[in-house]
Amino acid sequence: MSQGNLDQKVVWITGASSGIGEALAQVFANLGAKVVLSARRGEELERVRQQLNHPENHLCVAFDVTQADQAQQAVEQVIEKCQRIDYLINNAGLSQRALIADTTIDTERRIMEIDYFAQISMTKCVLPYLENQGSGHVIFISSVAGLLGTQYRASYSAAKGAIHMWANSLRAEYAEKGLNVSVVFPGFVKTNVSFNALNGAGQAQAHQDEAIENGLKADDFAQKVVKAVMNDQEYIVIGGLKEKLGVAISRISPKLMYKMIRKSKVK
Repeated sequence: MSQGNLDQKVVWITGASSGIGEALAQVFANLGAKVVLSARRGEELERVRQQLNHPENHLCVAFDVTQADQAQQAVEQVIEKCQRIDYLINNAGLSQRALIADTTIDTERRIMEIDYFAQISMTKCVLPYLENQGSGHVIFISSVAGLLGTQYRASYSAAKGAIHMWANSLRAEYAEKGLNVSVVFPGFVKTNVSFNALNGAGQAQAHQDEAIENGLKADDFAQKVVKAVMNDQEYIVIGGLKEKLGVAISRISPKLMYKMIRKSKVK
């Protein structure tokens, strides 16, 4: 992708303080976009901003995406400073590593709050501005787990599947209002996601998974996402051969896929 393809476009990324969000920010900044970085940790956002191409062009807006009032204030701040939003990337999220029987209902609700409700709340805050512009592109970072469902990720899979369906409805309702909607389904990407993944009691797992450690590099993943988004792809599966094969089999023979999942040793 050549420099300047996104010259002066405003790209807002939540969960931008590390991992996939940080990698996406690097790619978009290299393409000339004005990147708005959001997460709870302001100092980490500033670290990311300073590493971007032309850091003076980019903006940090720290807030808690699960708090609707903070999200609304953040939207107003971004509009005031940037005048528009061209891309909203709902990337903030939280994973899970616990069996259903070991997961408290509070942990179930927390995962759903962050991975589903926060995403739609954020999008609904931005929608009036995108509709007024007559253009915009909303991207949701879901997961291959949201297409298949596996052991140890029941709540996470449910939330990521729910955001996919909500995005489909959003796309249908706003198709004639200039809004593009994409959903990205990552497979295993090498980030700190498994360190932060919740166990059944709602505490961070605090160690890396082997599958994540051997996953796609975040920079490579981000390059593929941005290329797909710029080509207006709506359904974007990015991962290794195992994940892509699983998604393909689930479409052709769900029964076979479920048998394969039952025999897998995923954690």
